[in-house]
Amino acid sequence: MHMRKLILGWLIIALASPVLSQQITNEDYKRAVGLMWSNLAGQKIFNLSIRPEWFADSSGFSYQLQSGNGMTYQKYDFRTGKLDSLFDHKRLSKALSEATGSSVSAKEIRLGSLRFTSRTTMSFIVGGKKFKLDLSNYALTRDSSTENDFESKSPDGKWLAYTENYNLFIRSTLTGEVRQLSKNGKKNYEYASFYGWGDIIEGENGERPRRFAATWSPDSKWLQTSICDLSRGQKMYLLDWSVDSLYRPQLLSYYRASPGDTDMIYDTPVFFNVETGQELVQKDFRSVQGHSPEYEWTKETGIVYSVYFPRGYHDIEIFRTDLNHSKIEKLYKETSATNIDGFSHQLIEDWRKIVLLSEKDGWRQVYLLDLNDGSVKSVTHGDYYVNDVEIDKKNKAIFFEASGREAGLNPYFRLSYRVGIDGKGVRLLTPENANHEVSYSPDMKYMVDNISSPDSPTASVLRETQTGKIVRVLSVADVEQLRSMHYRYPETFTATARDGLTTIYGVIYKPTNFDSLKKYPVIDQTYTGPHTHMFPESFVSSLARSNQALAELGFVVVTIDGMGTAGRSKAFHNVSYKNMGKNLLDHVLAIRQLGTRYSWVDTTRVGIFGHSAGGYDACHALLEFPDFYKVGVASSGDHDFRMEKDWWPEMYMGWPVDSTYNEVSNITMAGRLKGKLLIVHGGIDENVNPSATFKLAEALVKANKQFDMLIFPSQHHGYASYVNDYFIKKRWNYFVENLLGAKPIWDFALK
Repeated sequence: MHMRKLILGWLIIALASPVLSQQITNEDYKRAVGLMWSNLAGQKIFNLSIRPEWFADSSGFSYQLQSGNGMTYQKYDFRTGKLDSLFDHKRLSKALSEATGSSVSAKEIRLGSLRFTSRTTMSFIVGGKKFKLDLSNYALTRDSSTENDFESKSPDGKWLAYTENYNLFIRSTLTGEVRQLSKNGKKNYEYASFYGWGDIIEGENGERPRRFAATWSPDSKWLQTSICDLSRGQKMYLLDWSVDSLYRPQLLSYYRASPGDTDMIYDTPVFFNVETGQELVQKDFRSVQGHSPEYEWTKETGIVYSVYFPRGYHDIEIFRTDLNHSKIEKLYKETSATNIDGFSHQLIEDWRKIVLLSEKDGWRQVYLLDLNDGSVKSVTHGDYYVNDVEIDKKNKAIFFEASGREAGLNPYFRLSYRVGIDGKGVRLLTPENANHEVSYSPDMKYMVDNISSPDSPTASVLRETQTGKIVRVLSVADVEQLRSMHYRYPETFTATARDGLTTIYGVIYKPTNFDSLKKYPVIDQTYTGPHTHMFPESFVSSLARSNQALAELGFVVVTIDGMGTAGRSKAFHNVSYKNMGKNLLDHVLAIRQLGTRYSWVDTTRVGIFGHSAGGYDACHALLEFPDFYKVGVASSGDHDFRMEKDWWPEMYMGWPVDSTYNEVSNITMAGRLKGKLLIVHGGIDENVNPSATFKLAEALVKANKQFDMLIFPSQHHGYASYVNDYFIKKRWNYFVENLLGAKPIWDFALK
């Protein structure tokens, strides 16, 4: 009897204390580190994507190939059909060594911003310095030319636009004559200026970074710019504790509005007639920061088109402005009961059309707006999503990348098509069952296609754009070292969404030593921000997030796109509108379905992590679903959308601000926490201000909830260098200890 009680006691302890039944070793960490993206790309795996540098005359292109032996540059000539070295690597290495004063190996030449200025000359950057190379004799010269960011030269070269004392001036390049175009500028009411997203001010009253923006008409007769009115703008604040030479925190400030604010930076568009000095202010288009109209000049004197996105994202309008007669004509208006997202436009003046991408009819499709009569005609039709377009002006054709058009294929795979502007003759150019990342030659006759999927390494090919015929294989990814590490390709899975009808997609990563007889905790890598999706459609994206590395520590890691994310139908997308607190519902359902499907999925041990909007998710998961998600790591999270930058929440949670903002706030819900939560933030994050993380911490303390918190004083929104290494180790070990139930190891290197 005593022995039975003793055995029962040990069994209860073992069940209650997973630490006793779980072990993790240095070998596990070694495998994990080896499968990190930073330790794979360019070190163990090569040529995952070809990025062509097209010759300006469309006679060919260059590209890079990489191997364990170094980098080489190739060129392909369309006229001869030959593939050859772009240059003599030894001769260039010698020239670079002499020019830089440092030894440059022929195998390690790395050219940044490579551009061909002619068939025999090219420019590039090495070591932060610009060079020009004459391929006929390998003469290498420094390019010391610089651009002045605070002036703009007219297309005819006769005038320079610039600002002085907050007003706009022009100066003749021929005579030196100066004309003052604006007279009303003053500090905080500034002509030809704007407030940059990352403009940080030291202290309360320090000077903001200088900015200049003015656009000339093609005939040099008009200037378009804006008046930047900061007089009512509200600031956010940061304290930088990380400056070694200071012994008190440095106050940083920046102008940033929050949802619902009215005291904001305002931009007012303005035009100037260069000859007469006439000033035309478009007061009706005065807008809050981030909503300024987008202007595009035409070849017609004084004619400009503009696209205006009023605050709230319910409407979008396109106008034609005749500056010669001060006349504005509305050509197009689109309205949505939820929001307008993913709208794009491209003026094709030769066609007298604007190419539109819009979700207005339920799926993102291609339309043509006729500039003569304002009519709109659809070019593409169907239940699929158009990702992007390229225009063949000469042949009056549109090339488009679409997802979900072909039955039976993953709806996130991008495939390329060609169609006439009349909507006829749609032709599939990339039929392989995979994702296709393409780049078109300037004359639109050829394209480079990077073909891959999560379970298929990249093959890069050259294709004809008329037929899709493969002309040449350019490269096949070298993943032999990855295979030697017993790498398991992530597995695509499907589940049924909350409506009981819709199929949603995800991938699952298993450790390389996976044993189907074991039970594995699940970690959900999340980012449900409605402007994007997370399915890793390409081979690169399936590796780049290093989820396989995390799986090596004894987990299965999943990435799921539930309803409400981008890339599917507008109805699918609308599910998250004013409803982002429920974005993870489909994740819960999908993981439970995996648990029913596979005995090795342990749905009693589910963790989650994410960054930025994913940081909101990771925390919200433990509050919205406290009995399902047990461990969360939330980094740089926007925990209360009312404390965020204005545009993003107003797009997806609506404007004006209402009670839904309060209902989905992690701060409001802090008292629901049950699991283990680590909240992390950069101390000088000007994208998602850390104030919400501090306010969340205060709410958790008030609610008497245990949690962990980590602040990186020197970091912005993303974490860099040694800090990022520290965070990776911290995140891994938080799951090892609290979800796997093992004793973590700290002293290991990530290289």
